[in-house]
Amino acid sequence: MRRSAQVGDGRRTKHSSSCSRTLNAVKRNGTVASGDDAVSRPPSGETVVLAGGVGAARMLRAMRLHDSTLHVTAIVNTGDDAVVNGLYVSPDVDTVIYTLADAIDPTRGWGLRDESWTAMASLARYASLRPAGSVAPNHWFNLGDRDLATHLYRTARLAEGASASAVTGEVAQAWGVPCRVVPMSDDRVATQVVLADDASLDGRVVYRAGETISFQEYFVRLRHSVAVRSIEFVGAATARANGLAALQHAERIVIAPSNPLVSIAPIRALRGVDEILTARRDDVVAVSPIIGGAAVKGPADRMLRELGHEATALGVARIYAEVCGTFVIDTVDAALAQDIEQLGMRCVVTNTIMNNDVAARHLAQVTLSAATTVGVARGGTTRGGTTQGGS
Repeated sequence: MRRSAQVGDGRRTKHSSSCSRTLNAVKRNGTVASGDDAVSRPPSGETVVLAGGVGAARMLRAMRLHDSTLHVTAIVNTGDDAVVNGLYVSPDVDTVIYTLADAIDPTRGWGLRDESWTAMASLARYASLRPAGSVAPNHWFNLGDRDLATHLYRTARLAEGASASAVTGEVAQAWGVPCRVVPMSDDRVATQVVLADDASLDGRVVYRAGETISFQEYFVRLRHSVAVRSIEFVGAATARANGLAALQHAERIVIAPSNPLVSIAPIRALRGVDEILTARRDDVVAVSPIIGGAAVKGPADRMLRELGHEATALGVARIYAEVCGTFVIDTVDAALAQDIEQLGMRCVVTNTIMNNDVAARHLAQVTLSAATTVGVARGGTTRGGTTQGGS
């Protein structure tokens, strides 16, 4: 059956059985060819999580707090991977691994706890000497001294010909991570941002409006302070998705509370992913990263507005409506539940702020329960795990 979902700016996005779709104002650079799945069929009762960085990492940790025996495969965004000072850095993968290893810096939400920054400070000595356009080390992308070991290891292993999946598995094992952590593809897919305005640093224009820059230049160097015109996933025409078998056979699929445009969209851009999600829509539950019209962390709310979407839980629900049967929102957004139900989604209303372990366990319990009981009240609203209505 062909369906359409209302997107944030009032235009309608058509989805067919072949999932030839467009996320409004988010441009896909070609169609991704699927191939052999890098993840074998998961064990019975497996939960697959589509993950970005900080929000997803916290959600994965919450699931482990709720049930330490849970079989979880995290398919993690690698669109914002970057080569920094000659080292291959995978920010979202490392954030997930460090968080699940209980080694993450709890204040920043990224990097390692009790980190030092001697190497980065030392680079500042050369800043004034580095010629314009030089790829010699810079210090605007900070890598902690202990964190450098991960990047040194990953870079060397990739140079030896190891796949990203193999190296990620080795890093996760080294940190004692109890879940399977899988990069979304072993091929390079780079998220790039087209700027809507000029960007300046220290009073000097460094990028012009309409210029395309890497995600890390936008996110880290510019501190996501410049409006975005569009987003592109370069390399999507040839990349092969990982985790397709896991998505096909998992008991439930969770879309973590990550930025839907730059964390989840790169995964969805890989051919085969949305086809499976659409076919398994009733088994898919997403948690809104937008609470009360704002992102818990990062620029998701601003990016949604800049790209023509509504910066609310409802706006995110519209983006996911074709691939997700259940949508979890915070209690402050309860008034949006009826509009979300009109998208053909079941809406679950609960506390979604994971500001302590009790709250995190509760969100994980509600989310996992919602994914396994979707048939109980299809189209209805659940508040704190109790069904309030439906059809």
